[in-house]
Amino acid sequence: MNYNQLGKSNLRVSEIAFGCMSLGSDHAANARLLHRALEQGVNFFDTADLYDKGANEETVGKAFAGMREKVIIATKVGNQWRADGSGWDWNPTKSHILQAVEESLRRLQTDYIDLYQLHGGTIDDPIDETIEAFELLKQQGKIRNYGISSIRPNVIREYVKRSNIVSVMLQYSLLDRRPEEDVLELLQEQGIGVLVRGSLAQGLLAGKTAKPYLGYTLEEVQKAAAALQHVAGNERKSVEVAVRYTLQHPAVTTAVLGIRTEEQLEEALLASKSASITAAEIKALQQTLQANRYEQHR
Repeated sequence: MNYNQLGKSNLRVSEIAFGCMSLGSDHAANARLLHRALEQGVNFFDTADLYDKGANEETVGKAFAGMREKVIIATKVGNQWRADGSGWDWNPTKSHILQAVEESLRRLQTDYIDLYQLHGGTIDDPIDETIEAFELLKQQGKIRNYGISSIRPNVIREYVKRSNIVSVMLQYSLLDRRPEEDVLELLQEQGIGVLVRGSLAQGLLAGKTAKPYLGYTLEEVQKAAAALQHVAGNERKSVEVAVRYTLQHPAVTTAVLGIRTEEQLEEALLASKSASITAAEIKALQQTLQANRYEQHR
């Protein structure tokens, strides 16, 4: 397993991270999967208070009880469940963040969070207030670092200018090359780590039946999947090449892969052992389709 420094933090994270969102309700099965990942070198685990109304954080907390120092835990805040459970509302206020962190700490069975992330964000948010909350939590030792999870360039630019974020989680894949326009370059220049989600584009780059995706037609999605398979050849799987495509960009620190089954874990581990794709392979993949661009929140 390769490890990379996360932005300007003191964290060295595995280049393949375990996205915990898809884990089920069987704590014992989850623990076995999480422990297997840790044994194979994965040290970075990403969850959120939103997932399964907090139960996702609980299952991660149970799995790593007594071994906290061996793992790097990231979670997220900003989506507040309604009292009746009918859904959630966006709440990036300082008061909510300071209250929500206590619940996350309790569920995770820890007294600190390695990376606390704003789970979204709009340009109309009280951004300075949100930053105040994160900075206060750092001073209190309840979080070690903070970042944002956002695909909105205008929001990302504001946090780059106004805060001490160490990371941005964003969606990036061969079928979502929007970050290549300027966001990845900006974050690289500023020394801010990129956590990639969606490397497999909802599985469309890993063998799932093709469908229209982010402005690409069904035929274009099929074309991208075929190009991946061609580059993979007989020695590699499409999953490996798809993940390696996102990791090849120098701004990217880690690929966060959603894992629920043993098979998915093994594919993720396979990608971690796969050789980097070559410049010629990157060029061939990029020439398959015209890169898409952000249309909103620019």
